[in-house]
This record gives sequence, C-alpha cells and structure tokens, in this order.
Amino acid sequence: MPRTVVAVSSTIQAPPGRVYSVIGAGTHASVEMRVLGVRRTLRFVVSEPSPGRVLVEATTDGSTVTTFTVEPEGEGAATHLTFSTEFTTRKGLAGAIERTTTSFMLRRIYRKEQQQLARYVAGEIRTNEHTSAQ
Repeated sequence: MPRTVVAVSSTIQAPPGRVYSVIGAGTHASVEMRVLGVRRTLRFVVSEPSPGRVLVEATTDGSTVTTFTVEPEGEGAATHLTFSTEFTTRKGLAGAIERTTTSFMLRRIYRKEQQQLARYVAGEIRTNEHTSAQ
C-alpha cells in the first residue's frame, strides 16, 4: 500500500519546554472523528523516542504515524514545531483522491492547531476556550 507524508511547521514564540509540555505525553489515546461523512475510531500508542523533543502517536495497526518535533529556534526563546503524519492509502484512483483530500485536510488542521497552540502558550486563550480544529 502506498504511504504518504504530510508535514506542517511553524515558529512558536515560547521556549521548547513550554511547547512540549502543552503537547504532552501519554501511553494510549483514542480519537473518534467523522471524515467525509464516515465515522472512524482510531486507537493510538504514544511514545517519546526523544523525551522533551519528539512525541510519536501511532495507530495500533501501524497505518498512521504522527510525529511531533519540538526544536529550539534562535537563542531558545522560540520553538520550531513540526507535525508530520505518514499514512497508508489505497492504490489507484481511489488512493490518489484519498491522498489529495487527506493531505489537504491535515495541512489545514495542523496549521490551525499550531496557531491555537501559539495563542495558548502566549496566554491569549485558556484551555476551556481552546476549540478543536475543524
């Protein structure tokens, strides 16, 4: 099955430790979502291959792996943050459509999440004001 990678990076005006603490860490996660009218539940295993710098969420079947990378920028007062997702798609025309639409949606979601994270660490929004990317 073909694999596709989508990555979005931005600069967050906060130290890497602060950004990483917001992204957080755990051992398992479950996400229920509706994509193109289809409801899916994904189960993830969360790991920290490089504690304080890299967090990885992988579906239990290995079809999707998202890596969150936090790197110091400048003198360390800012953070270069990257969300990168590698996912499996079907072959043929259906796979091409899936790759295109999923890549478009993920880029849009990741940009919004990174903007919200930047606002949160800057103190512009509180946790209960944080809305999900749609």
